[in-house]
Amino acid sequence: MPTTTVMLVDDHELIRQGLARAFERDDDMTVTGQAGSVSDALTVLAEVQPDVVVTDLQLPDGTGLDVVRAVRAVSETTGVVVLTMHAGDEHIFAAMEAGASAFVGKDSGAGDVLSAAKHAAVAPRTFLCASLGAAMVRRATASSTPRLSVREMEVLVLLADGLGTGEIAARLYMSDSTAKTHITHIYQKLGAANRAQALVTAMRMGLLDQMSSEF
Repeated sequence: MPTTTVMLVDDHELIRQGLARAFERDDDMTVTGQAGSVSDALTVLAEVQPDVVVTDLQLPDGTGLDVVRAVRAVSETTGVVVLTMHAGDEHIFAAMEAGASAFVGKDSGAGDVLSAAKHAAVAPRTFLCASLGAAMVRRATASSTPRLSVREMEVLVLLADGLGTGEIAARLYMSDSTAKTHITHIYQKLGAANRAQALVTAMRMGLLDQMSSEF
């Protein structure tokens, strides 16, 4: 049975060598190429045409996403694993959108990297990431939270303090009609019919906690 060929891209030679040893201990995997930059990766990629590319996200002349896109420009069947210390939600979604097969944090064990590479070899266009589900929940939650303007946030804080329309207007140096407009917009964005509903919704969404730390 033919082994899966793997190419490693990382600007730290020690990390590349450590990964190479981990892959070579697996009878089903063979490292056929290594590179330390995006430009070198593109050259080696054309030469060895691996089954799977494992690339660091941060590279001296670009990012691992450049490598992912370069692979996807010529192949839909080559697996690409993004290996990184930067595992924020924005990095996860960027890797997925670029066409990566898997996303693994560098704090993961070698076994996780090998498992991701094996997944990438057989399902290159199916994105694998242990924290993807949580990231998607956070994105959905963020997108469902109403966006209040800075002025509306100031007005909401004063509403929570029990101030009336006239008092809010005086405090923020605006006319009563302007204050009423801001309050109306707040109610609309929070789906509330009155002050009490608006404050309950704001507290449930954490808006008041957020604003108390900002104002």
